[in-house]
Amino acid sequence: MNQPSPNQPFPNQVPANQVPETRAPESQAPVHQTPGDHAAPGGDAAPGLPREPFDRRLARAIQRVTASALGPYQSAIIRIGFSLTWLLFLLRELPHRHELYGPDSPWSWEMGRQLIADNSAFTVLMWSDGGLWFELVYAIAVLSAALLLVGWRTRAMSVVFMVGVLSLQNRSVFVGDGGDNVIHLAAIYLVLTRCGQVWSLDARRAAREARDATDGLPARRDVVGPLLWVVLGGFLLAATYFLGATGSTWLLVLMWVLWLAQALWWAVCRYAPGEPRTLLDVLANLAHNATLVVIMAEVCLIYATAGWYKIQGSRWQDGTALYYPLQLDYFAPWPALSDFLGSSGVMVMLLTYGTVMIQVAFPFALFNRKVKNVLLVAMMLEHAGIAVLLGLPLFSLAMISADAVFLPTAFLVWLAARVGLGRERLMSRTRGKVPDQRRSGEEPAARTLVG
Repeated sequence: MNQPSPNQPFPNQVPANQVPETRAPESQAPVHQTPGDHAAPGGDAAPGLPREPFDRRLARAIQRVTASALGPYQSAIIRIGFSLTWLLFLLRELPHRHELYGPDSPWSWEMGRQLIADNSAFTVLMWSDGGLWFELVYAIAVLSAALLLVGWRTRAMSVVFMVGVLSLQNRSVFVGDGGDNVIHLAAIYLVLTRCGQVWSLDARRAAREARDATDGLPARRDVVGPLLWVVLGGFLLAATYFLGATGSTWLLVLMWVLWLAQALWWAVCRYAPGEPRTLLDVLANLAHNATLVVIMAEVCLIYATAGWYKIQGSRWQDGTALYYPLQLDYFAPWPALSDFLGSSGVMVMLLTYGTVMIQVAFPFALFNRKVKNVLLVAMMLEHAGIAVLLGLPLFSLAMISADAVFLPTAFLVWLAARVGLGRERLMSRTRGKVPDQRRSGEEPAARTLVG
């Protein structure tokens, strides 16, 4: 793969020792880049110039990976997508939660305990078979998904979100579809990412603190952060000592490491904000960037595996595979639309062969930015079609959220700018509305803006 363009560091970071590099013109606004955005091969500044020495290119690549968390927009949209998918699922299944994961589930609590004793899965629902405990866990899962969606205390909420996802899914492993597996893995990955750099309440709070520091105002005391840290510490103590939690030991060790790392982060930020803080930033950036690479590799593996397995199927080889799911009542929310599409043999053949070719070719398309973007749009449209034709909206939303790691940074920045402009226009129109009291023959003494 080609190397990405340099990143702009996160506002709160203290960057590592800077390596000399070519600076962009002052008229260009800095844009965050991602491993999915590719520069020219070899990193040449312009055609005809001598090739940069290998040691300088290596040093610049190391500086880029360690001094900043790559793909801030991509990691943010992944956070939003997966938390929104899980939140919508929990709200949709709210009336059926007892049958899915609760005391009324066909997969009883005792059967779940025996299975978890064999596979060492992690779930806090095995701590008690009481209805009140189940309701509490379900409510916390809903709340953590909503708070992670808006980016409030993303470090703590990502851990709580992971606990909620693993607890509910591991309680009844035979309930769900492929989208659940993607969310299951993404919940673990999000813990290791700095997914609140943009499009979050944390980013707004960081910007406000930076403005206060520039204006010479005293820093505001953080009370919520330490309180969440204490609450999570109590949960870990309960999971480790008192409630005898069954499950994966490595996950419990990971949560303890994250809990202690947060305490170290606060201590360093307060008492040693120099080189120790820089070292912690480097470690956090390395974990973030490595996790993004893992997510990208997982998406490629999903599509490559699906595509090559489809090639071996006879129905995919003769171009009729799409016809059969369209004839199943269970996967036909719009029977008329399914019948119309299934009645066209040419359309069925094109979609069948097109699905296989896109899935097989997608991992190889990452070497060319334009081809990658075209196939990425085709993949997202395919999942949108699955959501409509087969009635699997949450599965499709989960897969689209995973695909978002490859979205171009320029497109995401443009999209954010358009959304911000639309919001400002809406707010300006709302604030400009004045109650029309002239029809009643009364003229207000002073006009009050609404909004």
